Amino acid sequence: MKYKTKLLIGFGFLLVLMLVLLGTISNALTHLTQNINEIVDDRYMKLKAANNMQNHVNNMSRLVAGIVIDETPQSINKDKRALEESISKASAAFDVLTQKTEHDRTKVLLSQIASEYQIYTQLSRRISELAEAGQKTEAIALINADMKGQKDELFHTIDNVKALQESLLDDAYDRSMEQYEFIKKLSFYLMIFGLLSGSAVTAWVIRGISKNLTGITSIISSVGYRSTDKFPRIPVTSRDEIGDIARAFNEMAQTLEEHAEQEKEFTLAMQEHSWLKTQLADITATYQGVHDINKLAELLIRKLTPLVGASYGVFYIREGQSDHWRFVKAGTFARDSQEIGSLAFEEGEGLVGQCAVENKVIQISKLPEHYVKISSGLGSSAPSSLILVPVSHEGQVLAVLELASFLPFTELQRNLLEEVAGTMGTAINSIFVHMQVRKLLKESQTLTEELQSQSEELQLQQEELRSINEKLEEQYKNSELKARELEKVKEELEKQAEQVQKASRYKSEFLANMSHELRTPLNSLLILSQILSENKEKNLTDKQVEYATTIFTSGKNLLTLINEILDLTKVESGKMEINRGEVSIKSIAIYAERGFRPLAIQKGLGFSVEIADDVPDKLWADEQRLQQIITNLLSNAFKFTSQGEIRLKLSREEIDDIAYVSIAVQDTGIGIPAEKQEIIFEAFQQADGTTSRKYGGTGLGLSISREMAKLLGGFIQVESVEGMGSTFTLYLPIEEQISTGSDPYSLPPVAAGMTAAEDQPPVSVDGEGLIGKKALVVDDDMRNIFALTAALEERKMTVIYAENGREGIQALEDNPDVDIVLMDIMMPEMDGYEAIEAIRRMPSMEKLPIIALTAKAMKHDRERCIEAGASDYISKPVEMEQLISLMRVWLYSPMEGKE
Repeated sequence: MKYKTKLLIGFGFLLVLMLVLLGTISNALTHLTQNINEIVDDRYMKLKAANNMQNHVNNMSRLVAGIVIDETPQSINKDKRALEESISKASAAFDVLTQKTEHDRTKVLLSQIASEYQIYTQLSRRISELAEAGQKTEAIALINADMKGQKDELFHTIDNVKALQESLLDDAYDRSMEQYEFIKKLSFYLMIFGLLSGSAVTAWVIRGISKNLTGITSIISSVGYRSTDKFPRIPVTSRDEIGDIARAFNEMAQTLEEHAEQEKEFTLAMQEHSWLKTQLADITATYQGVHDINKLAELLIRKLTPLVGASYGVFYIREGQSDHWRFVKAGTFARDSQEIGSLAFEEGEGLVGQCAVENKVIQISKLPEHYVKISSGLGSSAPSSLILVPVSHEGQVLAVLELASFLPFTELQRNLLEEVAGTMGTAINSIFVHMQVRKLLKESQTLTEELQSQSEELQLQQEELRSINEKLEEQYKNSELKARELEKVKEELEKQAEQVQKASRYKSEFLANMSHELRTPLNSLLILSQILSENKEKNLTDKQVEYATTIFTSGKNLLTLINEILDLTKVESGKMEINRGEVSIKSIAIYAERGFRPLAIQKGLGFSVEIADDVPDKLWADEQRLQQIITNLLSNAFKFTSQGEIRLKLSREEIDDIAYVSIAVQDTGIGIPAEKQEIIFEAFQQADGTTSRKYGGTGLGLSISREMAKLLGGFIQVESVEGMGSTFTLYLPIEEQISTGSDPYSLPPVAAGMTAAEDQPPVSVDGEGLIGKKALVVDDDMRNIFALTAALEERKMTVIYAENGREGIQALEDNPDVDIVLMDIMMPEMDGYEAIEAIRRMPSMEKLPIIALTAKAMKHDRERCIEAGASDYISKPVEMEQLISLMRVWLYSPMEGKE
């Protein structure tokens, strides 16, 4: 039985005993309380009520006599009221007497009192009435004759009730005293019984606990302080708490024994490690100061073989040249009359050669019986295990150690061999170096003896050889340090490369954002200045028109500068996109003629385009980039030429057996000094770079042109004489080349939907087809809204606007008759992409033409706009004629917006 159960039984018994004692005492006290309540609440109160009733009856007698004696009506009425009050109080006292009356004798007496009291009350009122009526003689006669006798009888009966109540009170008191004595005796006996029972239960529980604990204590005491190998066990003979303690002690003993075993294993491992390091240090000390490879081989084989329990051993050293190495026997252990092993092995030959090739330990167990014999004076026997260990230095195997033993090689022995091989490689390499040095010294001495005239030179060579030896030793010592330094340099280079990539990304984002910030105000500037310069309403003076034209031209120049900076960035980052295709040579000539003939006429210069007969009709290149290069070269020629002529020559030339088309731009301008003909191709550089220079420009055109020429597979050359003119020649290969790169800044063709216009009837440039149409302009820049609104209203269109995407959607809901939407992309709250997607989710706006406007000029912007649901895309600053053409395409396309 568990001690918990025993304790519960013992204390439960005591608890029940205490409950019985309390119940008995409580019952006796209840009876005692009832007797006391009877004495106090019943008997005593009834005695008090009887006395009160006598007092009120006496008071009634006095008042009746007073009524008879009183002369005035007021006194009579006063005493009469007092009489009624005494009658009421006497009746109340009688009611108290009649409450809870169970005694028969008391009931008879109370019935008699009620009858007599009623008669007495009637007499009192009769006398009062006679006295009030003036019949005082009769009233006095009733008092003397009847009322006095009736009062005595009533008092006698009340006295009998009082005597009876006093006797009942005495009886209740006697019963209470008897019950009190009974409670005292009962409590005493129950306490004695409880003490005896509790002592018996306590002795029973303590005896059971102490008996088992004594046995456990004796076993635990028998465990010695240092007896960690084996612990005694406590037999488990019960299922109580002692049994739990015994099981816990046994488990603890098992854990301690396992811990002791682990500690022994750890100690053994530490001893083996210490032995390994000690032997390694001993072997290392053995070959310190040895500079002969054969002596080193003999020392090592003699030291190592018995140390690892081997009986035979051979040490092979590498000899030969780098293209033909072989391993030659240099030391043996336990050599007998028979030759042990082969004299030499080629690389890959036998186990020794294979071990050298793989640079791995080879271990073989269960050797054949006649593999080799280990002999002594008493006999000979075959070994059972063989191990071959390569000795290497910096990945090159310098030697191979082969050992044979009667017993298998243990892991500790193998670890020792591998550790020794690791240190031996450095020693052997050092000896090789020393041997080479000694060999050179011998040769030097021989030369000294033969050529005494060159003794000083040979001594110098000897000093150099010593210096080389010292440097080799220093190199060996510093090799690991250099490796760590190289690793640090590598990490720093990787960090720098990451920083360069991050800087390039930040630069791209900065230029894209700057493009947006510059193009946004430039858009409104160009539109409004163009409107003013056209002066369609004829309300501006010629001077004002000239001012507007100047503003428009300056804006276009600023746009050109922005594009040049973006082109330069693309070139520097290697992200300029080249879209190759067939380019017509005639189209190049036509492009130059149309673009620069008006400028030549304006400046009074001669201008000619010449195409040689041997030039092919087609050229494989990027037409847009080619036109940009020709434009830059011709623009520079016209800029720096004030008189004479400019020629554009296209011919075929052979350079290093490669056919090129040469495009030469000749001018009769100011020329370029010879020392500045290279720097003009650098970014932001000009022949005249001073602040007071005569000719303007950014100095980016030639730099961009040269890089684009390289991307096209060609190059640009310049020939110039200062004051005579210059010739810039672009050479492009005639053969087809493979293009590379993608351009995140390149702008796609503007009107993706222009193909839809091929089937449309021609529309005049002056705004026909837009009259009466309603356009919604969504832009967060009020300058752009104002400029676009002015331009569109000039073409008789109705324009409404919104300053962000959310307001734009609300404007469409309020104006369902909108014909076309011009949507800016970068806006607060809701940008253009989100707004376009939201509009396309509106059933009535699924086919509404939406043209996206953006100033960020990134290549992927168009794809994002089309994916969001835009009909087309155009970049800022907006060419109004281009925008008007695009609007006509979508307003009169078969996919026209609204239903």
